[in-house]
Amino acid sequence: MRQPGFRRCFFRPHALAFLLAILVCAADYAATAPCRAGEATPAGPESSPASWSFHAQNTDILQGVTDFDSPYRGANSLTPDQTRETVTVTLFIARRLWEGAIVAFDPEYAQGAGLNHTHGVAGFPNGEATKAGSPRGKLDIERLYFSQTIGLGGEQEDIPDARNQPATRKDVSRLSFTIGKLAASDLFDDNAFAHDPRAQFLNWSVWESGAWDYPADAKGYTVGLSAELNQKAWALRYGAFQLPRVANGLALANDVFRTLAQVLEWEGRYKLRERGGKIRLLAFANRAPMGRYDDALSAFRANPNGGPADVTPFRAPHWKYGGAVNVEQEVAEGFGAFLRLSIADGQTENWAFTDIDRSATAGLSLKGTCWGRTDDTVGLAGSINGLSVAHRDYFAAGGLGILVGDGRLNYAPEEILEFYYDAKVTPLAFAHLMFDYQFIRNPGYNHDRGPANVLSTRLHLEY
Repeated sequence: MRQPGFRRCFFRPHALAFLLAILVCAADYAATAPCRAGEATPAGPESSPASWSFHAQNTDILQGVTDFDSPYRGANSLTPDQTRETVTVTLFIARRLWEGAIVAFDPEYAQGAGLNHTHGVAGFPNGEATKAGSPRGKLDIERLYFSQTIGLGGEQEDIPDARNQPATRKDVSRLSFTIGKLAASDLFDDNAFAHDPRAQFLNWSVWESGAWDYPADAKGYTVGLSAELNQKAWALRYGAFQLPRVANGLALANDVFRTLAQVLEWEGRYKLRERGGKIRLLAFANRAPMGRYDDALSAFRANPNGGPADVTPFRAPHWKYGGAVNVEQEVAEGFGAFLRLSIADGQTENWAFTDIDRSATAGLSLKGTCWGRTDDTVGLAGSINGLSVAHRDYFAAGGLGILVGDGRLNYAPEEILEFYYDAKVTPLAFAHLMFDYQFIRNPGYNHDRGPANVLSTRLHLEY
């Protein structure tokens, strides 16, 4: 029997768990070993024998869509007049091993699914609804990774205690390396005003660059490595991550030399009229056994009575390219604006995220300081999502994507407007209740359907 090679076992989570357990034990041994004669243990947080970070969250979302015009339906169509709920409970556990090194471990319980089991809208209205949702709760390890930061000297900054990050001080100029299981969006495409569906906007094409087919299994996580060079005014990041074996699958491909996602991001920091802002430029290249729309359409046109267009018989190694521009800008105290623009080549099927080839999103976020509710937030955003010509022709020929496919198509861009109010509901800031409204015109890019009105409530507990 052939033994698995290094490239096949290196990225497996159970192997990582074993290695990280060894690191934790070694760190504990080193921290508790008696000092050698004549040596004193230096004071300060870096010499603490135990440095942990513990956080937890619970997010419950109830979401419904009202009745709307639906003259026909396909396998991935949004159904009018339905309600669904999702629940997640997560522990964020981080251990500082030695200077600059941490290991993070995040077990998570998840239950529920999105509308139509997370189908029907490319800019899906619930960011907590994964494509692997289930009416029965499941417990899984969502993050398990090791991170090492190497200071390059000079000015330092305080890093407060946060999820998967014990409080510490770091050089502003630094190198950071991360390897393990995580979400690629933990490291890339961040935005202070729209990046966390547990505390901010819910819509997929608002909290993420919609055309970035970002590497993830059907639950939103992957395994890989990244490197970052941080300076005071800019940062440069690179990541290489596993993709699913099949489109929208749970199992990740082990052969990273044939199926791999790569992403490069530059972040620039600036001030506009003394207000901070950031711009991020992202480029991605994914290689996977993706089917090409033109191949599926050629077969369909040659035999139109043979069934709808289907990319699956034509899957072979192909590249998908794209990029994104992501801007955040503080306008006034507690008031911010953001913009996301993204594009993909649109010639191969989407493999991991959603069915978007073009996306433009802009929005505003305002804290409730003006009306005496400092911990409240109100947000307003709009998104326009589109498809390449080949992609829309594929859907018109009955093809199905990751999230959408009505069996036929009268194409029009998806237009989404989202408004939310998030309120603190206890004297302590750990409990928030949010009310959200989304107006979705042309759901699934189909002018024959909708518009859909989606109403949501979200209870979020943070510890």
